Amino acid sequence: MKLLSELFDANRRWAEESVEADPGFFARLKAIQTPQYFWIGCSDSRVPANQITGLAPGEVFVHRNVGNVVVHTDLNCLSVLQYAVDVLGIRHVMVVGHYDCGGIKAALAGKSLGLIDNWLRHIQDVAERHAGILDALPDADAVQRCLSELNVIEQVRNVARTTLVGDAWRRDQKLALHGWIYDLGDGNLRDLDVSMTGEAPPDEIVATALDGLRRRYGVD
Repeated sequence: MKLLSELFDANRRWAEESVEADPGFFARLKAIQTPQYFWIGCSDSRVPANQITGLAPGEVFVHRNVGNVVVHTDLNCLSVLQYAVDVLGIRHVMVVGHYDCGGIKAALAGKSLGLIDNWLRHIQDVAERHAGILDALPDADAVQRCLSELNVIEQVRNVARTTLVGDAWRRDQKLALHGWIYDLGDGNLRDLDVSMTGEAPPDEIVATALDGLRRRYGVD
């Protein structure tokens, strides 16, 4: 008996329905991909990049990991970023976090979960860097939501600091970075106002974004 036969059945139905609705669907999909968007998101299965943005397959290049973290020693993430920027010529990099994130919750709880503790350390570093903001919040839910936003902002800064992005900007390649948060409760994306194009120093843009975050959470 074939394992997971229900998934193969669902796949066949999807393929048939796709061709019925659009006979040229797979012919176009097979053609060379020329996406304009690169999504760095969380591995959470509730946050599918294409569905959330309403983009078709082939229109968004995707990299995902626990907590949408960008680490300068992560050759997996950097290799995908390099391919997106240098080969595909994407125009927009979106770092997208989400509320109710298991990685954020685990980082805040601080309990040992094994190997992943080393990965969550990067999120905990963000929490420690912004402890003054988080300590001023009224409850655990606010802390979780705020840290999700802070983590996105800091990861956008990390993308901007890579040599890959720096080199692209120095050769005047049109490349913009963005930081968004996704709300599982209503399905909406929210812009965290940390977009960068290389025209202003990343730290300056991050500082402005953090000022906006403080206002939203009522933190002086």
